[in-house]
Amino acid sequence: MRFTEPDERLALREAVRSFASSYGGDYYRAKAREGAYLTELWAQAGKLGYLGVNIPEEFGGGGGGIGDLAAVLEELSAAGCPTLMMVVSPAICGTVLSRFGTPGQRSRWLPGIASGATIMAFAITEPDAGSNAHNITTTARPDGDGWVLSGRKTFISGVDVADAVFVVGRMEDSAGRLAPALFTVPVDAPGFEARRIEMDLVSPDHQFTLFMDGVRLPGDALVGDPGSGLLQLFAGLNPERIMAASLATGSARHALDTAVGYARQREVWGRPIGAHQGLAHPLAQVKVEVEMARLMTQKAAALYDAGDDTGAGEAANMAKYAAGEASARAVDQAVQTLGGNGLASEYGIGAAVAASRLGRIAPVSREMVLNYVAQHSLGLPKSY
Repeated sequence: MRFTEPDERLALREAVRSFASSYGGDYYRAKAREGAYLTELWAQAGKLGYLGVNIPEEFGGGGGGIGDLAAVLEELSAAGCPTLMMVVSPAICGTVLSRFGTPGQRSRWLPGIASGATIMAFAITEPDAGSNAHNITTTARPDGDGWVLSGRKTFISGVDVADAVFVVGRMEDSAGRLAPALFTVPVDAPGFEARRIEMDLVSPDHQFTLFMDGVRLPGDALVGDPGSGLLQLFAGLNPERIMAASLATGSARHALDTAVGYARQREVWGRPIGAHQGLAHPLAQVKVEVEMARLMTQKAAALYDAGDDTGAGEAANMAKYAAGEASARAVDQAVQTLGGNGLASEYGIGAAVAASRLGRIAPVSREMVLNYVAQHSLGLPKSY
């Protein structure tokens, strides 16, 4: 049993940390306020191989696991550049295609995902379904040798920079029932429309509502085995939670580092404010909570990479919960430590206040995580 990462992972972290430091929070916030994407960072990260560390080597990736990709995102986030599309394109879509895609699908999509030249979005949430994937109404019906897809999705990230969207829909199985299925939908397909959702969140990753009105797709748009849609879906959701936890812990580290640096230098009554327990203890508590969340995230990644989907599911949900709470607390305490400067643009903490809430509501709410733990970990009756 090890509680430290292997040397290769630590070296990867150090390399990403060095790379990300040349961009940092100022770059991230400037892009966000312009309404632009992190194009330069994304392209360079892809060129250096950081976006595809979890993609098989035969498709241009690093041949590593989700733990390696999570380490990359955590370090980018700790440097002030929490790019949400890493959760989506290489983690969810790249993982599902690597595990379940046909040879043709893997050859078509994975090299571009690994290099960053191709970005894929992921669409599961619907206005009337929320967290209940069983209520998805987006459906695909056979049409000759292809499919016709119709439905609506909401709060879908990064469609404006994506080449295609991984859409979770339903199709009729051999027993005549509607079963989950995943489709790759080009963003320029006729009948596909994306409308941006205006947000108060300062982020380069924009949110969209999707409308699919009779979108015609070729037969190979259906990902993998038609009978394995549910398995494929959950194979992507565990990495999603692991990556979301890594983004949150990295963001928490960024806020904590900013607060600690300020508390060491800012003097009142002849002493640094960090010498006072009223500030030192809350910051120390944040450090404890962040490290616990990081450890659970690494456990979840290790279980997933070892092929233990059941154990990874429990750990990934717990990691996502712990990381979301730690991130929100870290940012809140950073604002309190900096006082008025906590909301000044110079320090960038104020912009993180709204973003830190994401870890508590997305990609699954803290309440739904607690429902999962109550039912599956504690064996309590299902509450919904």
